Amino acid sequence: MLCPADGTTLVMSERSGIEIDYCPQCRGVWLDRGELDKIIDRSVAAPQPAAYRPEPVRPAPGYEPPRYDQPSDRYEEPRYDDRGHRPHKRKRESWLSELFD
Repeated sequence: MLCPADGTTLVMSERSGIEIDYCPQCRGVWLDRGELDKIIDRSVAAPQPAAYRPEPVRPAPGYEPPRYDQPSDRYEEPRYDDRGHRPHKRKRESWLSELFD
């Protein structure tokens, strides 16, 4: 029998009493009538492995998650002087000014 996808001759293999035709070129698998039903029946009857459940991640001792109900210094509003003006950032002085102090 030829592969319907690429025309290569199919190779027949027997697994657990079920004949399976497969294409060595495209690796397609072709089943005859009733073979899929046999595979399904055997997979339902076979015991299933236990489901993998990872352990929950526990925080390190002493770790406290951040509290979002309290204001943070990082996002504090800018401070203004009495007239409602923002203070200007001081320009960094050069290293020469330190020599003459």
